[in-house]
Amino acid sequence: MANHKSSLKRIRQTEARRLRNRYYAKTARNAVRNLRKMTDKAQAAEKLPVVTALLDRLASKKAISKNKAANLKSKLARHIAKLA
Repeated sequence: MANHKSSLKRIRQTEARRLRNRYYAKTARNAVRNLRKMTDKAQAAEKLPVVTALLDRLASKKAISKNKAANLKSKLARHIAKLA
C-alpha cells in the first residue's frame, strides 16, 4: 500500500478516471453497435453526427485514441453510404 498522501490521492484519482473512461467507452461501443444495426438510411444518417460527436469527445479526453475514433467514424460513414 502507498505510504504518501499524494500516492493515496493518485490511486483514488486513477480509479475514478478508470471507471469513468470505462463507462464512456462502453456507451460509445453500444452507440456504434446500434448504428451498425440500423437498416434505414435516413435514420442512420440522422444518428451519425451524435455518434461522431461522442467519439470525438472520447478521443479528446484520451479515453480512446484519436486514430481509433477516426477509423470508427470512417467505417460508420461508409456503412451508411452503402445503405439503400
